[in-house]
Amino acid sequence: MKLSEFKFDLPANLLALYPAENRDEARMMVVNRKAKTIEHKVFKDIIDYFGDGDVMVINNTKVFPARLYGNKEKTGAKIEVFLLRELNKEAHLWDVLVDPARKIRVGNKLYFGDGDLVAEVIDNTTSRGRTIRFLYDGSDADFYKTIDELGETPLPKYIKRKAEPADRERYQTIYAEHTGAVAAPTAGLHFTRQVMKRLEIKGVDITPITLHVGLGTFRPVDVEDLTKHKMDSENFIVSDLTADKVNGALDARKRVCAIGTTTMRALESSVSANGRLKANQGWTDKFIFPPYDFRIPNALVTNFHMPESTLLMMTCAFGGYDLIMQAYTTAVKEKYRFFSYGDVMLIL
Repeated sequence: MKLSEFKFDLPANLLALYPAENRDEARMMVVNRKAKTIEHKVFKDIIDYFGDGDVMVINNTKVFPARLYGNKEKTGAKIEVFLLRELNKEAHLWDVLVDPARKIRVGNKLYFGDGDLVAEVIDNTTSRGRTIRFLYDGSDADFYKTIDELGETPLPKYIKRKAEPADRERYQTIYAEHTGAVAAPTAGLHFTRQVMKRLEIKGVDITPITLHVGLGTFRPVDVEDLTKHKMDSENFIVSDLTADKVNGALDARKRVCAIGTTTMRALESSVSANGRLKANQGWTDKFIFPPYDFRIPNALVTNFHMPESTLLMMTCAFGGYDLIMQAYTTAVKEKYRFFSYGDVMLIL
């Protein structure tokens, strides 16, 4: 398929700048692949679609406050530094993006807060990318505490407002556990303790994988031929316990639901030779677009994505191109809210 086949008109007012007041009261479109039907519900109705023996796989990555604002030495110029990944824990080496990049050269020092944190630029990686070393003598715990205090919630650039204190909690799933993501696995933002408890009472097994979401999830596709697009790699872990639970459900012909495209990537990157899930960890740059034969999940919960995005392409691969594009036309007409803080789709 071609990039242009994933274009659609998205009115700017449908881009959600803030989350729903209550996590589980976002609207939920239910798309049934077999019946070719579209229903309109709210997220807490999800309990009606799952039962005893079904498995939901969540991504328990935790977003850290990756956006820092500092000043360049001597000139005092304001610089935004976006922490992408830690390269060396002992040396406090990080891959980052800087803005404006033209002002930042190897050897420059950057100061954050009231000099609480100082970093030195030691390498150029891409046009906006740099490797920096934080000059910090304290303990690891104090270092991460300082980052946490000085950093800002890394809301995607599509959300054109500054992060607010409330975003610290709302741009995080309630089950976030392992720090490492610079973007939230947003399908999971709709879960509440009450919804999870009611699913468990019905016999639904909720089990985690970890995939640390990178900025590449938002990187635009700039080639018409999708086979030429390269995904950024993301670090993930699928445990033995999760593999056993998922395989048990598949063997019993139960539902296995991926909560989010990040979970889907991790699961489909861990398929054994006999078509079952295997415990696995490492990096995945798997790019899923139509046509694609899914081996593990048979249900998907995902937010409404931007035109021409890799996330929309994966959703179309799972739900069927024609049906999902019809669903998106309906979503625009019915004024569903799009993107990270928006409404949600359940594909059965």
